[in-house]
Order: sequence, then C-alpha cells, then structure tokens
Amino acid sequence: MEKRSASRRPWQWRPLLWLLVSSGISLLAQRRGALSRSGVPAAIVTGTMTAGAGGWELGFSLIFFFASSSLLSRFRQQQKARTAAEQFNKGSARDMLQVAANGGVATWCALRYGLRRRSRISSGQARAVSCDPWLAAFGGALATATADTWATEVGVLSRRPPRLITTGRPVAPGISGAVSWPGTLAAAAGALALGIVLQGLLALARLLPGSTREPGSGRPLLLVAITWLSGFAGSLVDSLLGATLQTVYRCPRCGQETEQRRHRRCGSLTQRVRGWPGVNNDVVNFLATLSGSLIAAALSRSPVPQSEPCQGYTRLSASRLKKGSR
Repeated sequence: MEKRSASRRPWQWRPLLWLLVSSGISLLAQRRGALSRSGVPAAIVTGTMTAGAGGWELGFSLIFFFASSSLLSRFRQQQKARTAAEQFNKGSARDMLQVAANGGVATWCALRYGLRRRSRISSGQARAVSCDPWLAAFGGALATATADTWATEVGVLSRRPPRLITTGRPVAPGISGAVSWPGTLAAAAGALALGIVLQGLLALARLLPGSTREPGSGRPLLLVAITWLSGFAGSLVDSLLGATLQTVYRCPRCGQETEQRRHRRCGSLTQRVRGWPGVNNDVVNFLATLSGSLIAAALSRSPVPQSEPCQGYTRLSASRLKKGSR
C-alpha cells in the first residue's frame, strides 16, 4: 500500500504545481499585452492540462510556442500595424477563442498521451515514445500552430506583396490565404524548431535521475521529422482553408479586403466577398491544427523496417523492465 501510494503521488501534485506555474505565466503575459482578459483562464487551463497530464516536457514545449510567438509579434510591431493591422479582425493579445483554437487540439493529445503512458507504466508495459501516435499528434498540432504564427508574423513584413495560395493573385499583406517566401520559410523554421525543442525535452526527461519515462526509440530524429513535416503541412492547410473557407470582407468605401465585419479605418460595414459565413480565423486555426495532428499520427503509424530499433508499438515485459532492458 505504501509503494502504491508513493507511485501515485506525482500524479496528484503535478496538476496543482502546473496550475500555479500556468497562472503565473498567464498573468505575466496579460501584463505584457500578449493575452487578453478572457485569454488568461483559457491559457491557464491549457497549460495545466498539457503539463499536468502529458509531463513537464510537453508543458515547456507549449511555453516555447507561446513565448516565441509573443516575441515575434513584438518584432517590428509598429511596421506591422501600419502594414496589415486593418486586415486582422483581432489584435496581438490572444483571447479565449484564439488560445483554444491554437492549443485545444494539442492539449487533448497531451491528455490522451499522458493517460496512456500512465496506464502502460502501471501495467509494466512500455512503448517507444517517439512512435506513440498521441505524442506525435501533440507535436503535429503544436508545430502547426507555431508554423502558422511564425509565418504570419514574418510574412507581413515581406517587401513583395504576398499571393493567394489558390490563384497566385497578389493581395495585401495579412489577407487570409496569402503566402510569401519569407512567410513560408518562417513556417518551416517554426515547425522544425518546435520538433527539436520537444525531442530535446523528452531526451532530457529520460536522463534525469529517478525518471519514469519510457525508453527511447533509438531514432531521436524520428519525432523531429514527423513534427516538422506535419507542422509545415498543417500550415499549408491553414493557408488553403484561409483562401477558400474563411470569410473575407471588402469595405465598400475604400475597397480594401479585410477580416473585419466593420472596417475600423472607415467605420463602415463591410461586404462578404468570399468564404463561408461564420468561418473566421479561429475556426481555420482549429481545423489546421487538427489536420497537423492527424498527419503526425498517420506518419507515426507508418511501418518501420525490422532492422530498425523503433517498432512503434513494441512492448517490453515487466520482467525485462526490471532488468533494465531497453
């Protein structure tokens, strides 16, 4: 009984610890203008569930996404405001819907991954973490959000006008579905950076004394590659959905395309020119992160040659674990 209660103790205090950490980070982000008032409780719930269930390594990956995105949003902030502020429906401070759209899928994947990992450890079975589909799905969803945010923050600074991904027509910076070479390269870099951070944190967690993490796969670049490919693909899906499904309006007074239902500069009601009613940027972000997670899960299930040490779902018996077999 004493051993059983001791093994359960970390699962009991971990959510409380991350509730405090997430609350502190969210309140600090609100003071810095990165979160709105409604975004604070959403960020607290997202951070607490991700780290409390999935582990601190997944929690810090989420912090990396949020911190890097916030820093990029402040890069040449005045120039961005002059260039594309009138196209965006919301400001740089993320509200509740933005937090849920960017981190909701990743949080759900982290919760499922943590529950499955706990069940495997308690039953004396383990699997290579780099091949777990829920871990891969978490990386794909978060990498998609990172890639999309980096692409937006860098792409609006492009000297050349971006082009609509579906037709190649030049459009104003900040228009949904627009792509540019700087933004595309930033998307690839963001997805790759998230994959490297996630894999590095997982490797560090397995090296810490007293770690209960599952054995590694022997292929440390596997999760990085899956996260990078799925995150970059998810960002392209985001652009495609933005160019086809997302609602875009045009101001009848100045003729400018925008995501705003009422043009802030002119003060007049805008007219819908394309997209489905009710499909805004938050809906597109949610669908894009969902697609990134599904792509990553599918890649993690792909067959691996028998000569490779990573077999995806290879189970180790409890007796082998006790002997230290990996």
